[in-house]
Amino acid sequence: MKTMRAGRMVEVGRMVCEEAPVPVPGDGELVVRTAYASICGSDLHMIYLGIPFGGAPQPAGFPGHEGIGEVVQSRHADFAEGDLVLTMPFPPESFCFAELQRVHGRFCLKMPRVEVPLLELLMAQQLGTVIFALRKRPIDVVGKTVMVMGQGSAGMFFAYLVKRAGAAKVIASDLSEARLAQGRKMGVDVALRAEHDNVREAVLDHTGGKGADFLIEAVGRKETLVQTVDLVKASGDMLLFGLPDSMQPVPFNFHDFFRKALTAHSAHGAQHEPGLVSFRTALDLIVRRQIDVAPLVSHVLPVEQVGEAIAMANERSNNALKVSLSF
Repeated sequence: MKTMRAGRMVEVGRMVCEEAPVPVPGDGELVVRTAYASICGSDLHMIYLGIPFGGAPQPAGFPGHEGIGEVVQSRHADFAEGDLVLTMPFPPESFCFAELQRVHGRFCLKMPRVEVPLLELLMAQQLGTVIFALRKRPIDVVGKTVMVMGQGSAGMFFAYLVKRAGAAKVIASDLSEARLAQGRKMGVDVALRAEHDNVREAVLDHTGGKGADFLIEAVGRKETLVQTVDLVKASGDMLLFGLPDSMQPVPFNFHDFFRKALTAHSAHGAQHEPGLVSFRTALDLIVRRQIDVAPLVSHVLPVEQVGEAIAMANERSNNALKVSLSF
């Protein structure tokens, strides 16, 4: 086999399926035959905005970083040919949108051979990043109100985890009614349609005028970042999780942030966590059926339709939740 099928970003906003050279692994690396790869919101920022890697064209398979498949060649002592692995490469080494991906062993998690569909096991990548973010700076949510901005798969996982941790009320906002409907099944108590509802007034109404105790921004857009300060109570906490949609300074109400004595933090780099603990925890939750991720996988398209898949994920058309590619 001299070539493989791969999605390739040929210009900002456009991906196509091309024939590409088969990768050759270096020391410590694997070649994995990809079974499925999922499209993440951060992929859409890279593809449509060229952030943060500066436009196109890009290498074959980029920027996919949520993959699952079988090792076909190994130069890493911990992996052998035939191992099933979850791949979570760190940018700019993300090539999951390819039939064969080259990935370092430190970004792979050996998977059990269990009676769980591979597409569900693949969701451990996204869930693992969410678990990592909550573990990095733990917030006590017992009996408190949590606001989650965005109900993509990450936002839904945040809703599930904070509700599971004892949050009394979870409020969520999104532009998609389909995502809000699924979010209600994942732990959301109050679902707000961002383009129709006055989110600020609704949050204040549901919190007695105080604002949420803890806010999670899982969108990564300038508009939602600006809105965060208005939705949190004085001395509240914020987690800014979404990948920024701009490399330029973003307007921010520092006056109110300062006067309200808020605390904000970000979470980045789950792939570098020693032992990939958060991803292992996510996998365990899925395998033991503690969380039902199957409804989140709404669409699976062949890699030959990578352009359509990317557009569907970006536009949230056809009630898209999580869009994946098959090989």
